[in-house]
Amino acid sequence: MADARVPVWLDCDPGHDDTFAILLAAYHPAIRILGVSTVFGNAALEKTTLNASSILTAIGKAHEIPVYVGASQALYRPAMHAPTDIHGESGLDGTELLPKPLVPANTSVSAIGAAAAALKAEAPGTAWVVATGAFTNAAALFLAHPDLVGHVRGLSLMGGAIGGGFTRAVMGNVDGVPRIGNWTQFAEFNVLADPEAAAAIFGTKELAAKTTLIPLDVTHLVLTTQEVRDLLLYGPDGPKEGEGKTTLRIMLVELLMFFAKTYSDVFGITEGPPLHDPLAVAAVLTGAGDQHEIPFCDFDPSAGPDLPQRERYEVTVVTEGTYEDAQAGARTGQIIAKLLPPGEEGVRIPRNLDIPLFWKVLEECVSRADAANAATL
Repeated sequence: MADARVPVWLDCDPGHDDTFAILLAAYHPAIRILGVSTVFGNAALEKTTLNASSILTAIGKAHEIPVYVGASQALYRPAMHAPTDIHGESGLDGTELLPKPLVPANTSVSAIGAAAAALKAEAPGTAWVVATGAFTNAAALFLAHPDLVGHVRGLSLMGGAIGGGFTRAVMGNVDGVPRIGNWTQFAEFNVLADPEAAAAIFGTKELAAKTTLIPLDVTHLVLTTQEVRDLLLYGPDGPKEGEGKTTLRIMLVELLMFFAKTYSDVFGITEGPPLHDPLAVAAVLTGAGDQHEIPFCDFDPSAGPDLPQRERYEVTVVTEGTYEDAQAGARTGQIIAKLLPPGEEGVRIPRNLDIPLFWKVLEECVSRADAANAATL
C-alpha cells in the first residue's frame, strides 16, 4: 500500500521554535519527514547543526531522520546571527536536559544534494520543502535544481511581516517604537538574513504560486501562554496524582520559559512567546482531510461575505541596503505583499488558523514522542 503521508524536507536553524517544528514534522501521523538540513541564523551553523541533532536525539528520532549541513552565510552577504538575548549563546539556551547527539550530522553529501535526491525520489506533486530559518538553502536548492520547481507540491516558509492590520496580532515594540518586523522596525529576521534568497523565491512565478508564507502577523496570534505551557507539560488532563512530568516535557517547557522571558524583555510581549516555526510545518497539511488538516484562513474574515474566499499575493522584497543600514532605519529585508486579482496565482499568505486545534495536535505529537522514548528505555 502506498504511503499517503505528506513527504517533507525540513530546513531549519534551531532555535527554540524550530524544536517544535522538528517535533511536529517527526511525529504528525500525516507527515513523513525526509530529512533535516541546517542553516545559519538563530546561531552560527555549527551550533544550529548540533542543536538539530540534539533535538532529534531528545525526541527519539536520531537514528531515523538524517541531518545535513547547509549554508553558513547568505547567498551574497555575510552571515547574520540572532542576538544572544533571544536564543542564548548556544541558540537553544534554557535547559540542561538537551542530550548530546547520538548521531552526528551527515557530511558525506551537501544539504542541497541530499534534499534534491530525496525530493526527486518522491512522486511528482507530493513533497513539500519547509524552511523555518533564513531562506538561503531553499533558494539555493531551486536555483541549482530548477526542475524541482515543477516536481514539488509546495514550499512553506516562516518569515516576513506584513503589518498594516493584516491580522489582529500584537507585533510588540522595542524602546517604545512599534514594529512590523522583529529584527528591525520593518524586517523579520529570516528575510533580512538573506533578502536576495527571499527575492529569488518570490520572483520565480511558478515557485511563488506554490509558496505559502507564514509571517509574523500569523505567528504572533499563536502565543505560548501559561495555559499552553501547562498543556505541554502535563497533557490535556492536567497533573495527575502519582504521575510525574516526563523529561521530554520538562525540557520543552524549560525552553519555552526561556523564550518567554526573552520575548517579554526584548519585545514587551508578556502573554507568552509566539511559536513561529511549527506553523510552517502545519501549513503542509492543507488538503489532508478533516482527520489531519489544521485549517488556515486564506482570506480576510472581516471584509464581508462578498469577497472571494481565497487570497493570493505578489510578494517583493527590499534588497537595497546592508544589515547596518537596516539597523539604522532602512527598509532592507521588508516584504511588500500586493493582493492579486481573484483567480491569479501567487504566494499564499494565511491570515489565521485554528489555534486550539494546533495546540491539541502539537501536544499529541509530544505524547507520541514520549511513548517512543519510553519504548526504547
